[in-house]
Amino acid sequence: METIIENIVTSPVLWLTIVILYTLKKGIYFVPQNRGYVVYTLGKYSKTLSAGLNFIIPYMQSVAADRNLKEQSLEISSQPAITKDNITLEIDGILFMKVTDAASATNNITDYKLSVTQLAMTTMRNAIGSMELDECFQNRDGINAQILSAMTEATAPWGVMVTRYEIKDITPPQTIREDMEKQMTAEREKRSVILTAEGVKSAAITEAEGHKRARVLDAEAAKAEKVLAAEASKESQILEASGKAEAIRLVAEADANALDVVGQVAETKQGQSAVTLTLAQDAITAHQAIASDSTVVLTDGKTGDNIANTVAQAIAVSSSLKLPSQAE
Repeated sequence: METIIENIVTSPVLWLTIVILYTLKKGIYFVPQNRGYVVYTLGKYSKTLSAGLNFIIPYMQSVAADRNLKEQSLEISSQPAITKDNITLEIDGILFMKVTDAASATNNITDYKLSVTQLAMTTMRNAIGSMELDECFQNRDGINAQILSAMTEATAPWGVMVTRYEIKDITPPQTIREDMEKQMTAEREKRSVILTAEGVKSAAITEAEGHKRARVLDAEAAKAEKVLAAEASKESQILEASGKAEAIRLVAEADANALDVVGQVAETKQGQSAVTLTLAQDAITAHQAIASDSTVVLTDGKTGDNIANTVAQAIAVSSSLKLPSQAE
C-alpha cells in the first residue's frame, strides 16, 4: 500500500496533470457584470477584461485590479468652511460617482475613492468661500452645481465620473444661529404687521366701496322715484286735462243742444211770447240788481222809459226770429 502511494506521488503524469489544471485555472476568468479586471502582461498594462468568459496567458499575464463599474456613493464628512463674509460654517455632503475606465482608475491614481473624497472637500470649501452666508443657505443648488462641474473636469483623467453632489447640512456657529432666529422672528412679525395692515386697508376699501355703492343705489332709487313721480304727475295732469276737455266738450254740446231746443221752440208763436217774457224779466232783474248794489241810484228820471225801451227791444229781437215757413 505504501508502495502504491509512493508511486502515485512520484508519478510524473500526476504532477503534469496538476500543473495543467492549475495553468488552466490561472488562464480562465469569469468576469461578473459591471466589473472590470485590469490585466498586466509582464508588469505592463495590456487590457481590461469585460463581463463574461475571458482568457489570459498564465504566468505571463495577471489580473492587477478588480474595479467596480457600478455607481457608488461616498460620504463627505463634516468640515469647516469660511464664507466670503468671514463666517465659519460646518458643512458635509454626499457624492455619487462611478468608474468609467478601470484601467485609468488603476494606472493613473493610487486610491481613486480617497482622491475623489479629498477633491470634493477642497472644492466644497472653495465654493463656500466664494459666497456670503445668506447666499450659502439660499443657493444650495448653485453650490452643488459648482462642485459637480469642478470635479467632473478634475476626475476625468482618473477614469472616474462624478454624477451628482448634494450638500446635506450647513451648520453656522451658535451666535449666528441666534442672530438668524432673531432675524426670522423679526421678519415674521414684520410680515404679520404688513398682512394685518393690508387686511385693514382691504376692509376699509371694501367698506368705502360699499358706502359708495349704497349712495349710488340711493341716488338711483331717488332719481327713479322722481321720474316715476313726474310720470305719475304728468299722467295725472293729462288725465285731468282730458277730463276738463271732455267736461267742456260735454257742456258745450249741452249748451248747443239747449240753444237748438230754444231756437226750435222760439220759432213758434208760443216760444216767441215766452222769449219776450223772459227778456223782459231779465231786464227788470238787471235794474233791480243795480239798485240793490248801492244805496244811491242816479237816474235821468226816465227809468221807467228805459225799462219800457228794454222790453221793447227784447220784443223786437224776438219778432226778428221768423219761422222757417215764414222765412220761405
